[in-house]
Amino acid sequence: MAYNESWSGKISRKLIKKQHIIDVAAGRKKADLVLKNATYVNVFSGELDTEDIAVTQGLIVGFGSYEGYTEVDMTGKIVLPGFIDAHIHLESSLVSPTEFARAVIPHGTTTVITDPHEITNVMGTDGIDYMLSATEDLPVDVRFMIPSCVPASAMDESGANLDYRDIDSFFEHPRVQGLAEMMNFPGILAADGTTVAKIVASQAHHKKIDGHAPGLKGKDLNAYISAGVYSDHECADLEDAMLKLRRGQFIMIREGTAARNLEALMPLLQSEKYFDRCMFCTDDKHPSDLLEKGHIDYICRKAVALGADPIRTVQVACLHAARYFLLNNRGAIAPGYLADFAIVEDLKDFKVVSVYKKGQLVYSDGAVAPMEKPVIPQHLDEKAHDTFHLPVLQAQDFADPRQRGVIGMIPGEILTQDCGYACAPDPEQDILKMAVIERHKHTGHIGIGYLKGYGLKTGAVATSVAHDSHNIICVGENDADMALAANRIAENHGGIVVVENGRVTAELPLEIAGIMSDRPLTEVNTLLENAKEAAYRQGVGKDIDPFMTLSFMSLPVIPTLRLTTRGVIDVNTQQYL
Repeated sequence: MAYNESWSGKISRKLIKKQHIIDVAAGRKKADLVLKNATYVNVFSGELDTEDIAVTQGLIVGFGSYEGYTEVDMTGKIVLPGFIDAHIHLESSLVSPTEFARAVIPHGTTTVITDPHEITNVMGTDGIDYMLSATEDLPVDVRFMIPSCVPASAMDESGANLDYRDIDSFFEHPRVQGLAEMMNFPGILAADGTTVAKIVASQAHHKKIDGHAPGLKGKDLNAYISAGVYSDHECADLEDAMLKLRRGQFIMIREGTAARNLEALMPLLQSEKYFDRCMFCTDDKHPSDLLEKGHIDYICRKAVALGADPIRTVQVACLHAARYFLLNNRGAIAPGYLADFAIVEDLKDFKVVSVYKKGQLVYSDGAVAPMEKPVIPQHLDEKAHDTFHLPVLQAQDFADPRQRGVIGMIPGEILTQDCGYACAPDPEQDILKMAVIERHKHTGHIGIGYLKGYGLKTGAVATSVAHDSHNIICVGENDADMALAANRIAENHGGIVVVENGRVTAELPLEIAGIMSDRPLTEVNTLLENAKEAAYRQGVGKDIDPFMTLSFMSLPVIPTLRLTTRGVIDVNTQQYL
């Protein structure tokens, strides 16, 4: 009986709410908010319309002539649906989710789809729980794709090793949309049961599966898509994108900090046949990019400057991701949709002047509305701040006279090439020693290799942001400075360190799981830029990001060579050199 009464009460409340919405839409009651004389992008018809927009209880309820308790004149401005980032790792911003939200709200972003595989590789399922807690009730709606590859490859060592049983219960969470980028395409192609089981589990919950398969083609691509992978964000050229689009995948056009593919994929946006299979994403977005360039608004601005139709660009930035992820009440300005608005001056520069989330003003006059910091359970917070478990390192731990593979950097790419072998650093030939140090389980494993193209002439650079297992990765021209840099990272509970002649020249502590900071974004950016300048002074090429570039050198799923805690591997053959 109690169950029936509870259910009856719930239905009654929803009924009253729905009746009020209908009354406001019909003009019988005042709206909570009316945007008067609003010129808005109709993403369904591809037109600019001008009418009042009425909002009540966080929903758009109608167009026409309305009265509201709050009325705001939109004359001279353009109202857009809130922007949606279709794929991002919040951890890449190097700050807490609250700071991330504070950074992207001024750029009109109201929804992001995040893959927390960075922190999950450090903390296991506790990392997912941490991020779910840290994003609860933020003014940016954070939706989740559950990490599919922890670790990214069986050849890697992370803080956890998750199979489908570990992640299955998360698919029932109301903010979970599906299974995140399936990087382990070799596992899929081999029909590996452990890998395929994760796709089966996601499909059993009627969820999406995102892809990550750069350059895959032919029957391998057929097999990968047949497994149930619906999208790809790794297309660096038009040929790769068209191969996948023709086979039914949705293409996430990525324009982030580490990888920028918009210009190469512009023909997709300029084609009426293809653009509706596309959406925008950033994947990784560093502090300086967020502060200086923006977020999805920056992609819109750049796309239009490159020749894209402005309204089509808005459709890609809003509607298409919402449709793909079955977020059926956002991505458009229409009755019944969430009142998520990005108000811009024009459809050229996309300068955001104000932002509404569910009808509430969250950004105006250059200021973000105050927000409450989400409550993170104590045990998760403590675990996130204690993730380094390794011995104190000595210079001799990096001594290795044997020949090791040389990983050759490719300018402007995160792909690498095989540059042969070396047995010692040679800064004059731009060959440096590199090490990846296991830091999760006190194994003492240190993989040694060499890196060409980084440019460092003296000292060492180290970071605990090392995709995706986030062990400590260090590069240097001498073993003593490499040891000092790695030890300093452990003392700081994570971060970035630059060392020269036995002295720390710059550092950025990242005390949340070794990949994020508790500090404000502006402070993190200042420390990060100072560290970059120190690295440049010590010889690192100014055409590269010293730390983001280094962070990808240990990711064993992107060709050709990578370094893990056990040594240099050939990604294509999955063999150690």
